[in-house]
Amino acid sequence: MSGPRKILHLDLDAFFCAVEAQRDPTLHGQAFAVGGRPEERGVVSSCSYAARRFDVHSAMPMSQALRLCPALRIVPGHHALYEDISRQVMSHLHNFTTLVEPISIDEAFLDLSDLRAAPEALAWELQSSLWAALALPASIGAATNKLVAKIANDVGKRQAIHHLVFDKLKGKHRAWK
Repeated sequence: MSGPRKILHLDLDAFFCAVEAQRDPTLHGQAFAVGGRPEERGVVSSCSYAARRFDVHSAMPMSQALRLCPALRIVPGHHALYEDISRQVMSHLHNFTTLVEPISIDEAFLDLSDLRAAPEALAWELQSSLWAALALPASIGAATNKLVAKIANDVGKRQAIHHLVFDKLKGKHRAWK
């Protein structure tokens, strides 16, 4: 290896919700949360970006989420399915490099230092191929080490959530309406 390291941090966007929207296409664009029922003291495991506009977030009591967003749809989780799809994602990442370090069901670091392409091009190729193969949206941060790649991804995702939505099918950014 010569030159600086190329480390990518990949984070699947609202992973449980993305999987549930594949199972039930009526959820696309809707405010919904994956988690437990409010009468059973359930919590939000994941929520759609439409729900996040109402300040709903993960680990929030579902009853509070419903107060913030009365039209919120509650979807029970299918954790065996999420684990299966996570394995598919990690397998897909191994098409790029053997140096994959999963850090959760929906996050991983990749060391692409041995590849010639620029980190930005590698990130775009990975994001596009993951969408083409599994129809899952992902955010990616690139840096010369894992910490900065994770921070870059977190900062980029926060900026995108507040200002723009990436239209994966058209490959361009558009403003939220």
